[in-house]
Amino acid sequence: MSDRPDDVDAAFAEIVADLEREGVGQAIPDLDEPSDEPDTPTAPTPAVTHPVEPAQAWRGHEADWDWSWGTDEEHYVPPEPPPLPKLRPLTIVALVLILIGVVLLIIPTLIGLNAQVATPIALLSITGGGLMLLMRARRTPKNPGPHDNGAQI
Repeated sequence: MSDRPDDVDAAFAEIVADLEREGVGQAIPDLDEPSDEPDTPTAPTPAVTHPVEPAQAWRGHEADWDWSWGTDEEHYVPPEPPPLPKLRPLTIVALVLILIGVVLLIIPTLIGLNAQVATPIALLSITGGGLMLLMRARRTPKNPGPHDNGAQI
């Protein structure tokens, strides 16, 4: 069974009638009926020396829009990045080991090795080069400033 009334329109009209008896909605003007009273603002309007066009009113100022402000000719140009640091000798060795390992995995017959022999050598070479790079990674900044709070990116 449903607890809805049989006649929904009659129930709604009864609710509205109860609210009107309590005074709800009496301060709301009826916008459907034309009014003989002229529209008068409740607060005095400030004196405007220059007329504001409706298209400019949303910006909150009376200055004309200069369309050259929005051109693509003027845009942010980031500064030049600093040069890459020079690679240290052990970093170069680690990168060469990784490169040799990848070449041995892809083309093991390049130096005349069987795939069964070249695969373990390639895996060891890649692993060794990766470990060398990881072990040489810096854990702290070079020169921490006097106001260094330890945050790193």
